[in-house]
Amino acid sequence: MTERTDAVVIGSGLAGLAAACTLAARGYAVTVVEKNPWLGGKAALLADRGYRFDMGPTILTLPSVLRRVFEEAGRRLEDYLTMIRLDPQWRCFFEDGSQFDLVESLPEMQQQLREFTGGEEAGRGYEKFMSISRQLDDVSQRFFFWKSVGGIADTMNLRQSMSLGVLKDLLSLRFGRTVAGLVRSHIPDSRIAQMMDHFTQYVGSSPEQSPAVLCGIAHMQTNEGIWYPLGGTRAVPEALTRLAQELGVRCVTGHQVRSVDTERGRAVGVTLDSGEVLRSQVVVSNSDCVRTCEELLPRDTAQKMLSKRKFEAACSGVVLYLGLRQRYEHLLHHNFVFSQDPHEEFRQIYSAGEPAADPTCYVCAPSLSGDRVAPGDGEALYVLVHTPYLRPHHDWTKMLPGYRQVIIDKLKRTAGMGDIEDRIEVEHSLTPAGINQRYHVLNGAIYGLASHGRFMGAFKPGNRVRELPGLYLAGGSAHPGPGMPMVMMSGWIAADSVD
Repeated sequence: MTERTDAVVIGSGLAGLAAACTLAARGYAVTVVEKNPWLGGKAALLADRGYRFDMGPTILTLPSVLRRVFEEAGRRLEDYLTMIRLDPQWRCFFEDGSQFDLVESLPEMQQQLREFTGGEEAGRGYEKFMSISRQLDDVSQRFFFWKSVGGIADTMNLRQSMSLGVLKDLLSLRFGRTVAGLVRSHIPDSRIAQMMDHFTQYVGSSPEQSPAVLCGIAHMQTNEGIWYPLGGTRAVPEALTRLAQELGVRCVTGHQVRSVDTERGRAVGVTLDSGEVLRSQVVVSNSDCVRTCEELLPRDTAQKMLSKRKFEAACSGVVLYLGLRQRYEHLLHHNFVFSQDPHEEFRQIYSAGEPAADPTCYVCAPSLSGDRVAPGDGEALYVLVHTPYLRPHHDWTKMLPGYRQVIIDKLKRTAGMGDIEDRIEVEHSLTPAGINQRYHVLNGAIYGLASHGRFMGAFKPGNRVRELPGLYLAGGSAHPGPGMPMVMMSGWIAADSVD
């Protein structure tokens, strides 16, 4: 059977939903095809015995990106979603027993740093770093965001590229420097430097191998804030799904796209695993970029796309979903429980390809923001530890029990949760193997493609596929990269590139 539509979106992750809504708002008839029975991709929900867990992303920044998608349809985001601004943004737990809270205000941060370190140097360094971060954010907004970019040439306006101002902007990008190098050139305290490394953990890459331009994330986060949608981050795809339905988007769940169909060098639709053919003038793939090439495209087109550069998966992770009968009041909504030695941690994960012996744990405790996620005074605790992407010798059915204990012991020792095992009433987990199977990503990667490389690490495949007109890419493995606001921006860019 063959049906016709204006646009097909492969996958209903946040990027796919953003692309579908933007296209529909601009008058396209849109069909979304999703292999899973739910819409929203990794932003899924796990519910068990009164506990409610966000399964995937839990930190929402840059709400202006989401707002722009709704404004495309003349809608107000606030009519679909209620959000709470979180400040302090994170609580940090260090192996030496110290704690530190990241706050938005620069003067307040400087005061806290003065008290934490016993001197003025860290506060001055933080101020200088944030000034650089603001500049990197500004350059990114003007040259990098809201348009299809696959390399540095795509950021340039040739008529202006040799102007003094543009050359100054290029120099400000700190090409050749890493995130870790830039941070430590301004921050003398190793604990605070480790905290600031984690601005870039949204991209799932080592700060020792990622380009310094990613330090602009620090200003993006402290400027627009961290927000919590009531109902959890699952409320974001639910809001987008509601908007899509209002705009007439058709959603097909439980079916996988088997191929992107082409005629005379152009994408003309897709074929589903059921044999159904959807003919369209536009195809947006919210599937992993490498898997899109390898599994859905004609071989010659795929080879052209994959030969441009070497693509490496970003890191994966182990997630523990722990239903606690009694919450921990000393936590914040977002917490980082840091490793003793970040250099060794990153070496094990990103170079050796093995889980870190002493990992950093991200801990989310949403009940502390007033949301009803657990019975009584309980907590739906979410614990994420980054791991390498899947290697052939990784067998997580055997690895998980031992690594689960490593994580629990870390929380006991460093985060003041000595009795956590006594509080656990419900427990679930997700491993790199499970992530790979559920979401059909590259080698179980959570964040798409790695952002490694001092010069080109910030660049992902462009949203407009030059090798196959009519095909567009969206999601964490496409420009501008991973993280909730970035993937939604990539969906908007993919849709905007059609016009």
